[in-house]
Amino acid sequence: MSDNLMNMHIPYEHLTRAQKLFLYVETRQPILDEKAIFSDGTNFYRMPQEPTSKDTIKIRIRTAKNNVEDVWLCSEGKKMPMSVEFSDELFDYYSAEMPPIAKLIKYYFEIHAGNLKCYYNKRGVTREPDAYYHFMMVPNFKTPDWAKGAVMYQIFVDRFNNGDPSNDVVDNEYLYVGKLAKKVKKWTQYPNPDGIREFYGGDLQGVMDKLDYLKELGVDVVYMNPIFVSPSNHKYDTQDYDSVDPHFGTIVLDGGKVLDELKPDNNNATKYITRTTEPANIEASNALFIKLVEKAHALGMKVILDGVFNHCGSFNKWMDREKFYAHARNYEAGAYTSNVSPYVTFFHFHNRQSWPDNPHYDGWWGYDTLPKLNFEGSPKLYRYVLEVAKKWVSPPYNADGWRLDVAADLGYTKEFNHQFWRDFRNTVKGANPEALILAEHYGDPSDWIKNGDQWDTVMNYDAFMEPITWFLTGMEKHSDEFRGDLLGNHRAFFDAMTHNMSRFQEQSLQVAMNELSNHDHSRFLTRTNHKVGRTHTHGPESASEDINFGIMKEAVVIQMTWPGAPTIYYGDEAGLCGWTDPDNRRAYPWGRENKELLNLHKCLISMRKACSALKTGSIKFLHGEHMVISYGRFDEQDKIVVVCNNGSEEKSVRIPVWEIGIRNMDVCQQTLETTKDAFFTNEVNYSVIKGHIEVKLLPHSAKIIKRKKTENQ
Repeated sequence: MSDNLMNMHIPYEHLTRAQKLFLYVETRQPILDEKAIFSDGTNFYRMPQEPTSKDTIKIRIRTAKNNVEDVWLCSEGKKMPMSVEFSDELFDYYSAEMPPIAKLIKYYFEIHAGNLKCYYNKRGVTREPDAYYHFMMVPNFKTPDWAKGAVMYQIFVDRFNNGDPSNDVVDNEYLYVGKLAKKVKKWTQYPNPDGIREFYGGDLQGVMDKLDYLKELGVDVVYMNPIFVSPSNHKYDTQDYDSVDPHFGTIVLDGGKVLDELKPDNNNATKYITRTTEPANIEASNALFIKLVEKAHALGMKVILDGVFNHCGSFNKWMDREKFYAHARNYEAGAYTSNVSPYVTFFHFHNRQSWPDNPHYDGWWGYDTLPKLNFEGSPKLYRYVLEVAKKWVSPPYNADGWRLDVAADLGYTKEFNHQFWRDFRNTVKGANPEALILAEHYGDPSDWIKNGDQWDTVMNYDAFMEPITWFLTGMEKHSDEFRGDLLGNHRAFFDAMTHNMSRFQEQSLQVAMNELSNHDHSRFLTRTNHKVGRTHTHGPESASEDINFGIMKEAVVIQMTWPGAPTIYYGDEAGLCGWTDPDNRRAYPWGRENKELLNLHKCLISMRKACSALKTGSIKFLHGEHMVISYGRFDEQDKIVVVCNNGSEEKSVRIPVWEIGIRNMDVCQQTLETTKDAFFTNEVNYSVIKGHIEVKLLPHSAKIIKRKKTENQ
C-alpha cells in the first residue's frame, strides 16, 4: 500500500482521512493542504469588516481540519498566536483578537505544520512573506452599505431617451470648436466620427420616464454622465457647475416651444447664451433634477452625478473664451477677456503681460477647449468647487454621490492632489455621510483608498474590465489591439485579478464599478468579433458583424457574480454594439432590444439580489485551463460555483467545490446555463464525489451552480 499510494500522485484533498494518516506515519511529515487555507477582508474573516478606532478586531483564517499545528497572526513586526475558534467537517477556523488600531496596518499569517512553514496573504500561500500583498486595514473607513454589491446603470443622457423635445438643441444654435451644432433628426442614426456637436435629444425627463424600466431590470443605482451646462453632447467641458443644462432640463424662456432652425449667419451666440443662462431656465432645470432624484428614491434607487473638476470648458463663465457671458446679464468678466477678472487665478496663464492678445493657458492634455483648473493658485476656486460638491449631495438636490472624472490628474502635484481629495471627502461626507465617492482611475488606486481618507473606490478597469476582456475576447478595451496569447489564458486572468484586487481595501472592492463597456471604450459585444478598428476605419456597420452572443453572455454571468458593483452601460443589456468613442454612444434601441439578452440580465440580477454571497461574500479561484475558468462565491449562507467555457469545443471539467465548503453529502444544483443561442434556468443536480463535481460545458457557455440548502442550512 505504501509504494502504491505514494506513487499515485493523488492530490492531498482527494485522499481519505485514513490515507492522509497513513502518509503522515510513513513520511513522518504532515502534508500541508494549501488549497484549504483561506482568509480575506469580508465580514466573516474580519469582524468588524470596517473597524472604528475604538473596535477590538477579530481576525480569522481557515485551514484543513487537523492539518496544521500553529497559526500566527503577524502585524507591525509582532506575531500573535491564533487558536481554533471552531471546526466543521472540512476546516479548522483559527482566530485572534487585535486591539483597536489608530492608523493603517498590514497583516498576514504564518502557518506551521511539522517542519513546514508557509505564509498567507492576498496572493495566497507563499514561501516568503511579501509586504506588497499583505492584508490592509485602516480605522474609520466605511463605504456606503447601499453600494456594496449594488447593480449600477450608466446613462449617457443625450442618447438614452428623449422625454421633452421642446428642450432640444436646434441646428446652427451655436458654434462649437469651429463648427455649428446640429440636431440629429433620426434616433437610430450612427454617431458621426466627429460628432461632439450633434445632439439626439436625450434628457432628464427621458431618464425619469424610464425609471420604471430600470426598476424592473433590477437597477439599484443610476449614474449619469455630466448633466451641467456645456456646449458638447458629452458635457465633460463644464460651462457652469451650478446649473443643470436646460437642453437636458427645461426651457421656459421659449414658452415650451421648439425654436425654428437658425441660419448660420444669425447671432446664434446670443440665442444660445440666453437659453443656457436665463435664470428661469436654470431654475426650472435644477428643479427637474430634484424631481428625478425624488422619483428614483421613491423607487428605491440612488443617483450618482459626474463631477469634472480637473478641468472645465473654454465656454465656462470663469474663462469665457468665446465671449458668450460678455453678452449675458449679471455675469462678471471672464478670465480670457479681462486681466482684472475675478477668475484670473482660476487658470494658469503664461503670458499675462501681453493681455488681451491671445492669452495662453494650461489645458488638460494640451486641449485649449479644456482649461485646466488652477487650484494651487486660487483658494477661492478651491473653496468654490468644494461648495459645488457639497451642494449637489445636500437638500434639495440630494444626489447620492459623485463619479470623479480623471481624478488623479487634478492639481499640479501628487501631494496637492491627495490633499484636495481629503478635503473633498470631508466636505461631501459631512454633508451626506452615505454619499459614494467613486473615481475614474487607471492603474493602482491604493494611494487614494488605502487610508480611507479620499475616494471610496474607482471605476474598476484593472481588476475587472481589462482582465475580463482579454480572457474572453483577446481584445484591448478600445478594440485597438488583439492579443491571441491572452485570449482564453486562464493563468493570465487569475494572476491579473489576484494582483489588481490586492490593491483594494475590501470595502472599496465591494463598491467598485465593474463595467464591461462605457462611454470611453468600445462596446463589449463588438469586442467579441476580435476585430481591431474604429468607426472611422471600418465604418459603424462592421461593429455588429461577426459578434458572438455566447461570449457576451459569459461576460454578463461573470459581471453579475463578481465582487463589486456590476455596472451596465445603457444599451449593453439590449445588445447595443459600437466601436470606441464616439460610436459607443449610440442611441438606446427602444423597441429593437435583444429580448434574450435583456431577459438574461433580469434573471442574473434577480439571482444576485437573492444571494448574499454574490453581493458581499468571499471569492476563490477553483479551476482553470485553456479557455476555462471556474471560481466560487461563498459566505455562511450560500455556496456558489461559476464556470465558463470560452472555447469553441465542448469541455468536461472537475471542479473542487470542497474548497468553498461544499461537502460530499451536499447536493449541488445548476440554476442557470448560457449558450451561444439561448439561456436556461432549469435545475440540474450534481453529486459531490470526493469534494468535486463533474461539469460538462457546451462551447461558449457558462453555468451557475449552487449548494442546495437543506432544512438545517
